[in-house]
Amino acid sequence: MPDSDDSPRDPIDAHRNGAPNQDSEESRHDRTRSYPTPGSGNSLRSWADARSPPLVVRNYLVVWLVRVAPSLRLKNWLLRRLGTTVGPGVSWGLEATPDVFWPNLIAVGEDAIIGYDATILCHEFLQEEYRLGRVTIGERAMIGAGAVILPGVEIGADARVAANSLVAADVPPETTVAGVPAIEQ
Repeated sequence: MPDSDDSPRDPIDAHRNGAPNQDSEESRHDRTRSYPTPGSGNSLRSWADARSPPLVVRNYLVVWLVRVAPSLRLKNWLLRRLGTTVGPGVSWGLEATPDVFWPNLIAVGEDAIIGYDATILCHEFLQEEYRLGRVTIGERAMIGAGAVILPGVEIGADARVAANSLVAADVPPETTVAGVPAIEQ
């Protein structure tokens, strides 16, 4: 498997420009790729077969710094070094956590806010497989504190995700969602 930041074992190239594809009827599952686990069960046991351990350690250390640094400029600069698409004016709250394995699959639009302790995941390690999917957050979207965004999700421009929500489906532009799973309010 290639370990470059541009290609996570695969070519998840859809939506590379950071703009959500809100005209499509695709679900997040249509935008994720599944990979079988070597051996049987628990894909997390073989994470090192999916991604280079030195790369994950580097990403972890950079993401740790992003989580605790008070400077928005520094956070955005560091995330761009990991391959994350970060638009101008993006704000990351303290303890906000982008994906450590595949941060290059995250695109955040201009002036978006990622709240305190929010988590953006681009991977899911499951029993017999793992899945990868790009996450796109539109311009001026707001992700509340403690929210979790799952792989393959697209959040539209000016959308709002309430605190502690689990976003398992796309959020249309100018929509507010809340809950576990997050639903329109």
